Amino acid sequence: MKGYGARMAHGTALALIVDGHPIRVTSPDKPFFPHASKRDLVEYYVAVGDRMIEHLRDRPTALERWPDGVFEGHESFYQKHLPKAVPDFVQGCDVRFPSGRPGRFIAPSTPAVIAWAAQMSTVTFHAWPSTAPATDLPDQLRLDFDPAPGTGFREAVRAALIAREVVGEWGWPTYAKTSGGRGVHVYVPVIPRCSFVEVRHAAIAIGREVERRDPGLVTMSWWKEERGARVFIDYNQNAQDRSMASAFSVRANADATCSMPLDWDDLAECHPTDFTLATVPAIIAPESWSDPWSGMAARAVDLSPALDAWSRDVARGLPELPYPPDFPKMPGEPPRVQPSRRRQG
Repeated sequence: MKGYGARMAHGTALALIVDGHPIRVTSPDKPFFPHASKRDLVEYYVAVGDRMIEHLRDRPTALERWPDGVFEGHESFYQKHLPKAVPDFVQGCDVRFPSGRPGRFIAPSTPAVIAWAAQMSTVTFHAWPSTAPATDLPDQLRLDFDPAPGTGFREAVRAALIAREVVGEWGWPTYAKTSGGRGVHVYVPVIPRCSFVEVRHAAIAIGREVERRDPGLVTMSWWKEERGARVFIDYNQNAQDRSMASAFSVRANADATCSMPLDWDDLAECHPTDFTLATVPAIIAPESWSDPWSGMAARAVDLSPALDAWSRDVARGLPELPYPPDFPKMPGEPPRVQPSRRRQG
C-alpha cells in the first residue's frame, strides 16, 4: 500500500495502490466511528482484503454505505446495483429478484474492489449465497442464529452447536462466524444445483430439528410475539435476494466489531467484541494464523438429506413458513398475518 495526496476538508487525500490498482481515498481523517476514521476503515479493508476476497469473490454483493460515518442520527443506505461509472477493475454480475425483475450487482473479484468500496464509505459487505454466473443456484446454506431479548451471544452459540450436531449426522461440514453483533452465522457449502426455494426448505428442516432438540432454547417462529426469550433461526436468510454480512465485514456499531470466521472451539470461548476494526488485522497477521473458512467450497455437499427431512415434516403436517413481507406471495405460504391479529379477526 502506497500513499500520497493533496489537502482536503478532512485531511490529505490518499492515493493507494491495491493489487496494482489506484484507489483515491478522500477525506481520510473524517470520523467514521467514535474511535476510528475513514482512513482506519480503508486501511482495515486493505489489511484483510486478501483473506476476505476468498469469501466474496464473484458473489452479488450489496454495499452498506454510511457517507457521514456510523453515528446516531446519521443515515445509511444499501447500494445493490452496480453504479454506472466505476473503475475498470470493478465488475458486475446479473441477478434476478423474487419479482422476476433483473438486476446487476457488484461482484468483487480482487481486494482492490473491497478497498474501492471502502473509499465509498462502505462499512459492511452483504453477500449473496450464490456465485456468478449461476446466481440463481445457491452454493451456501446459511443459518442465522438471532438471539431474542432475554438471550444473547452465549445462547446463540449453544443453538449453533446443536445445528452442527444435526448436520454432522449427515457428514456435513459447518463453518461458524460471529455476526458482529449478538448472533452467530453458520454456513454449509452446497453443490449449486438447487433453487433458492429448495435451499430455504433445507434450512427450515434443519432449524426445526434443532428446535425439537431444545425447544426452550430455539424457535423457528417468524413472528416476534411468539419467540419469547429464545434464539430465532432466521431461515429466510436463504430466500432469494437475501444477503448476510461477509466474513471479515465491519458492522455498523460504535465498537466497529467484525464478522469473524472462527474454529468451533474458538467460537465457544470468544466474545463478539474481541474482533474489531482495530484488533482483527493483528489477529490474522501472523503466518501461523489459518483461516478456518479457507477451502470451504471444495467441501460442498448434496442437499438431499435435508430435503428428505423437509418432505418428512410436510408429510407430518408441518406447513410452509412465512416469507419476508417484501416478497411476492409464494406457493403454499401461510397468511402473513401476526397470530394475535388472526385471533382478533
